[in-house]
Amino acid sequence: MYLKGKKIALVIDKNFEDSEAVYPYFRLIEEGAEVIIAGPLKATIINGKWGYPLKSDIAIEELKATDFDGVIVPGGYAPDLLRRYPHLLNFVHEIFNQGKLVASICHGPWVLISAKILSGKRVTCVPAIKDDVINAGASYFDEEVVVDGNLVTSRNPFDLPAFMKAIITFLGKK
Repeated sequence: MYLKGKKIALVIDKNFEDSEAVYPYFRLIEEGAEVIIAGPLKATIINGKWGYPLKSDIAIEELKATDFDGVIVPGGYAPDLLRRYPHLLNFVHEIFNQGKLVASICHGPWVLISAKILSGKRVTCVPAIKDDVINAGASYFDEEVVVDGNLVTSRNPFDLPAFMKAIITFLGKK
């Protein structure tokens, strides 16, 4: 139970990339962390891009940075919806400023861009949004995982093992 006592927010909306939410969810639970799924509404079934259903534990509006050790933003089409929630952007910004884990994969960095935390950072993402992260002031690297302080990013589902290893390592040091 390497991460016993850690509490992580996993934020999703409709059409999240199934594997990028489910793999971190179960992997963190396996390590002893508490994973709270946050969605637009509390206690609602949200289907991934490929149909995998996850049930939200809390509404995005209920997120408080002081209650969590980190946040994970999976990719898929959901980040384009998630970046429209001012409360979520403030939550991610606060988590980042507190030095807690901010992890994102695939299209997830869209949320980080809108939270205004990428300027001067080293990141990776799906190539389709490479220009977006560069325009936000980040340096893009085509690597399976990039860690810059408390920021952990990956490109796609094939990078999930490296992504989770970096997340677990970061959380284990805190």
